Amino acid sequence: MTDSAVGAAGEPAAPPDPAVGLVAGTFAVPDLDAFLADLDEIAAETGAVVQAFDADLVVSPAHLRAATRLAARSIARGEAVARDPGVEILLYAAGRRQIDRALGLGVSEGERAAVVLVADFGDVPGVDRPPADVDEAVERIRELAVEGASEFGESRNPALDEDRVREFYGVTDRELAATTGDLTDVVRERVALLDVEK
Repeated sequence: MTDSAVGAAGEPAAPPDPAVGLVAGTFAVPDLDAFLADLDEIAAETGAVVQAFDADLVVSPAHLRAATRLAARSIARGEAVARDPGVEILLYAAGRRQIDRALGLGVSEGERAAVVLVADFGDVPGVDRPPADVDEAVERIRELAVEGASEFGESRNPALDEDRVREFYGVTDRELAATTGDLTDVVRERVALLDVEK
């Protein structure tokens, strides 16, 4: 166990739980590199980790919050695959360890429904970041949206595309029939199981 994982009394430290803001809306992305540069600028100016997701593939706010907690824990333990915390969150949200495959969960060019996550990794051991101004980052993200920018707070994403979610995560009819939950629960299980698959 590393020193960063041990509390003052020699007990294991509580796993990091970064503050998170989620903005859902429609974003015009005529040029993906320019859009990502805008997000990088917001990140640099607010100290926040900023990551955009295709709204059709995000099942719930809990999906992204769990991915953020697990990414922070992975970084704190020195087990992260990606150097960038936003990419590590993307990997957990996608339930995959391969960055090129996880990128399918990100945004693409065009006028798109997206969910943009902002998180404060300032207290996460192993991350060289100042404390973030999550509220300021959320406001700046809202200004980028062309319509419908709001706090993503539904228990289940009403905009998700079940067929695309099932294809992206490889969820079969048999798997759905075998669970007591629904598609949202299966995806959240994929996120949680990524640690086991390391």
